[in-house]
Amino acid sequence: MGKWYSLIRRTEKKRFVSAVLLAAGSGKRFSDNTAKQFYEIAGESVLIRSAKLFEASEEISEIVVVTRETDVPGVRNLLRGAGITKAARVLAGGDTRQESAKIGFDAVNPDADFVAIHDAARCLCTPEMLEAVLESAFLYGAAAAACRNPDTIKRTNGTDLVTETLERENTWLVQTPQIFGADIYRAASYTCAKEHFSGTDDCSLCEHVGFKVRLVDCGPLNIKITYPRDVLLAEAILAARKAEKTEGKA
Repeated sequence: MGKWYSLIRRTEKKRFVSAVLLAAGSGKRFSDNTAKQFYEIAGESVLIRSAKLFEASEEISEIVVVTRETDVPGVRNLLRGAGITKAARVLAGGDTRQESAKIGFDAVNPDADFVAIHDAARCLCTPEMLEAVLESAFLYGAAAAACRNPDTIKRTNGTDLVTETLERENTWLVQTPQIFGADIYRAASYTCAKEHFSGTDDCSLCEHVGFKVRLVDCGPLNIKITYPRDVLLAEAILAARKAEKTEGKA
């Protein structure tokens, strides 16, 4: 797919891709003092690590950041200080992730062809992962980063009693970025808002209205910073990547 994609990309007009970076969570599971999006991992904040991913991509035309209302001025300064030039807008989010994503999407350039929704807390996403999801979204209209599930999944009845064992072969752990044709996401988000449908991620909004989403295996290292222990894991992953690059140059 990569060779054909490269050929198509050279002959097509450049698409306008907007990235919506979600950093509006309270992060209570992480800390009572520091929101996880501002916590530094290996010397750089979670938010800036994610912003730099989209800043560096030639495919991304603009970045819209959605954060807590009280953090809007600080986030603007943080992005400016880090040299994030694609940050078109910094907005206050809603009461839920779904509301925040819609606020961000409503603020993207009206000419956007695609929108990439990304949790700022997934600050270990690599350019290669982003590129792979973009390729798939361009080809299929909707795609999401994911990881094949290695474990057995049990469904319970709410009292910790097992009612079903799911087939592991066809189960995935879904991540971000999740990238959609702008018209697809617009139809999904507005329809779900009208029908008061609450989804656990942006893919579920598209699925609810009948759109198919292609999953792209990005492996298990695109972790989300949720608990303090995740910082240790993230730093270990970054250290391993750095060592790998150093060995590659030797």
